[in-house]
Amino acid sequence: MIALYDDAVARGFEPFATSRPLGEMRAGAVLIRERWELVLGMGCGGFVSAPHLDGFEECEAPPFIGGQALAAGTWLVNTRALPFLHGPAIAVSPSATVLTIAGRVAARRLDAETRDENVLAALADGSRLLTHDRALPDGTGDAAEALDMDGVWLDEIWDLIGTLQPLLTRDLPALAARWPMTTLHAGSGSSVTILGAHPVYVEAGATIEPMSVFDTSAGPVLLRRGAQVQAFTRIVGPCYIGCDSVVTADRIAGSAIGNLCRVHGELSTSILVGHSNKGHDGFVGHSILGRWVNLGAGTITSNLKNTYGTVTLWTPDGIRETGLQFLGTMFGDHVKTGIGLRLTTGCVLGTAANVFDTMPPKVVAPFSWGGRFPYESFDCNKFIQTAARMMARRAVPLGETAGEWWAQVCRASERDARWPRR
Repeated sequence: MIALYDDAVARGFEPFATSRPLGEMRAGAVLIRERWELVLGMGCGGFVSAPHLDGFEECEAPPFIGGQALAAGTWLVNTRALPFLHGPAIAVSPSATVLTIAGRVAARRLDAETRDENVLAALADGSRLLTHDRALPDGTGDAAEALDMDGVWLDEIWDLIGTLQPLLTRDLPALAARWPMTTLHAGSGSSVTILGAHPVYVEAGATIEPMSVFDTSAGPVLLRRGAQVQAFTRIVGPCYIGCDSVVTADRIAGSAIGNLCRVHGELSTSILVGHSNKGHDGFVGHSILGRWVNLGAGTITSNLKNTYGTVTLWTPDGIRETGLQFLGTMFGDHVKTGIGLRLTTGCVLGTAANVFDTMPPKVVAPFSWGGRFPYESFDCNKFIQTAARMMARRAVPLGETAGEWWAQVCRASERDARWPRR
């Protein structure tokens, strides 16, 4: 099986680390967990991350791994490592115990059960690095045999945006080779308007209305089952639209849209993890939306400075230079924005922030509420009620245990001194 490991760097990838392990973030077309499952051809049995994520529940996500031993044969995977997808799963030699990307260890296979308390403690606090040495047992007594893979690393949270285009370009043909897809090309005689040389991959059950245009000049487009492209929409590849998501009436370019999303208005080079609504006009570019985000009508992100310089972004270690010329907003899980909200370049909205002023500051703490900084704290019970109502609209129940976990996250965030609140 696979065990996903968030090291100390991954645990600082805010605003998302407040409420989800990195393996449940979308990188390229798929979740990081799904990427490793596809690459290794096996399922994920759990994740090792910060203690506050014990109790995390979502869709098909595996459970939190606490102090229990990791079984022999487990692939311990660094979630910041993103292998490129290929058609079939890679063929891993039975003697291979290390997988590397760009010379850095991405995964280790445990040939002996890991019970050492020091190792488990280091994994628990994120300080353990996956290396070629004897830090983790492989049971052979010999140097670990390594298999090098093509891929990229996430060294910063904004690398999810920086790597989006190259990952999508590689992911979509690889996924189309695995899944049953109809392949459409320009001039293929279908009723779909396709411009460009790359294909459009369509899974059975997806719907494309007349007057839709696909521009595949820069990369392919892939539509999952139940996806709907409504009339007068222009899809610019590379672009992924997940199961049961609806896009309508504007330009959707270079983005990865997860399952059960609603997108209206212009979207560019952005990631929607899943179950989020951008149901109205308003430009969103070079941004990441966690799950259950709802953007009010006319919410607009800036993704380019007036000086055309590189963008800075708040992190738990302070304001950092990203090196990116284009960067929009990081929307944490369950963020809600009011009508006409304007977000500055390189903005961070923490988990469950519900803000409705004209232009919030560049960083808003988790569970903030209000129309003017400094914000009030979002009452935990009211947040849980709101979350349950929104999730019910997508036929996803918020169970009692999930509600208790969210209450713990809410209370813990109030004690988190890293976020500016006054």
